[in-house]
Amino acid sequence: MDTVSTDIPEILRLLLALILVLGLMGGLALALKKLGLADFQTGKISANKRLSVVETLPLDARRRIAIIRRDDTEHLVILSATGETVIETNIIPPPETESVDGKAKFKNRA
Repeated sequence: MDTVSTDIPEILRLLLALILVLGLMGGLALALKKLGLADFQTGKISANKRLSVVETLPLDARRRIAIIRRDDTEHLVILSATGETVIETNIIPPPETESVDGKAKFKNRA
């Protein structure tokens, strides 16, 4: 019975320490966001974004190939830990497809 009564304050102390650490982490994240030092992805996608990653594929354990879109132009690049290599620029993207009732339909780009 003595071990049960002495364990409760220790568990309470550990829970309070956990709450304190989580509170400090949350406060630091809010401070970084307020100062503009962190860019958190909140799931909101803005309509006026000009840059996006269209697709990425791993080439091997160290390199990835990516299609990056800026405005209406795509660029093909290889990304690695040592640097980036541009393979092709000014690629005109294919027309986007839109699924309507399970059938693919092409959208015309203006």
